[in-house]
Amino acid sequence: MVQTGWTAQRWTAVFIEQAELFRKAVVDADPAAEVPTRPGWTVQDLVIHLARFLETSTEYLRTGSRTAMRPTPPPAGLSPLQYLDLQLTAAAEILTAVPGNRPVWTFSPSAPDLAWVWHRRIAHETVLRRFDAQTVVRQVVATDADLCADGIDEVLSTIVAANLDGDVPSTVTGTALVRPTDVPESWLISLTVGEVPELRAAAPGEEGDAQVTGEAEIVYFWLWNRMNFKEMTGDRRVLDVLQVGRGH
Repeated sequence: MVQTGWTAQRWTAVFIEQAELFRKAVVDADPAAEVPTRPGWTVQDLVIHLARFLETSTEYLRTGSRTAMRPTPPPAGLSPLQYLDLQLTAAAEILTAVPGNRPVWTFSPSAPDLAWVWHRRIAHETVLRRFDAQTVVRQVVATDADLCADGIDEVLSTIVAANLDGDVPSTVTGTALVRPTDVPESWLISLTVGEVPELRAAAPGEEGDAQVTGEAEIVYFWLWNRMNFKEMTGDRRVLDVLQVGRGH
């Protein structure tokens, strides 16, 4: 991590705040309405997805499993909103109760097997889904730049490596400089075929094979394929690796 100052408690607070905003947006929306940022998804799909994600991810925190687990079937007899409310309540309780240094299986070869990785992932997944839901009702609120910087760090330090650890090997080699204009953090990520990406703080004036710059919020949502912007240059293949949100 390039960032400092984030804790399990802080990510839990983000989750609680973003979950409330998400729920308000989906309640205000037509369940059958299409989600502009997720082609082919309806609001009901979005609700079920977040509830399912919370149920699956918090199970690692609840059990302390050190190995990957198969997802459990969703409970029968509940409406999508009832299912969401059940998982939002459970997640808030579990995230609050579990310390960030608890050993637990995590999903990325570049992440430590510690609970805070899940605290962070749950917080940012909820931010993304809140954004998706608010695009439906056309009431998208701004996302704090410091939170966006932490989200950028999560993508570069954890999600890129998780994506590259899939069944289809990547053939991309190169470096990318990510330098938001409104926060002090900047990153240089190095991609090498067959290896976990290396990440470090970028030095002043440093360049990469690809460059991404702009306000932290725009960079964050661009990485998750939620926004388009022009402040990126260089090797398109490297930029494609960084944009982890396609299909997510």
